[in-house]
Amino acid sequence: MPDNNDVFEAKLDEAALAMRECQQRHELESCYSCPECVGCEVRSKYVRSVFESMSKGETGGFDF
Repeated sequence: MPDNNDVFEAKLDEAALAMRECQQRHELESCYSCPECVGCEVRSKYVRSVFESMSKGETGGFDF
């Protein structure tokens, strides 16, 4: 059985790859240049994966 941390890191890597591929497909260097940035499912999945990776599945907020 994989380590719990490995699961979150794998999901993050997968989401980051999907986001980079989307940016390349649209010839963008950043999601912020994309007119579909707000509400984009690819970007939302990446952001969720970042938070899940940081929290390792625990609930709670982050102070930045």
